[in-house]
Amino acid sequence: MASLWKTVPVGNYPSNAFGLHDVHGNVWEWVEDCWHGSYTGAPSDTNVWTGTASDCSHGVLRGGSWRDSPWDERSALRRRDDIEARNLNNGFRIVRTLP
Repeated sequence: MASLWKTVPVGNYPSNAFGLHDVHGNVWEWVEDCWHGSYTGAPSDTNVWTGTASDCSHGVLRGGSWRDSPWDERSALRRRDDIEARNLNNGFRIVRTLP
């Protein structure tokens, strides 16, 4: 998607093996975890990695955006940003648990 140099509507590309569309490349996606400089002490399950009010002023963004190179568009790539930051290449994904 980076070659288009813009966001595109969800569903423009085929879904991945998990049935998810456009997981990488449209916008960096905020996740619920607080920023930690390393994975030392990270939960080993699916729980959110929170912190105290004083150390959770930065959040985690994942996935890359339309402004990044294709090799940077992967869920393992993460960066931090102030939780108050707003720009054109940050967003979020709405998810729900299926019945």
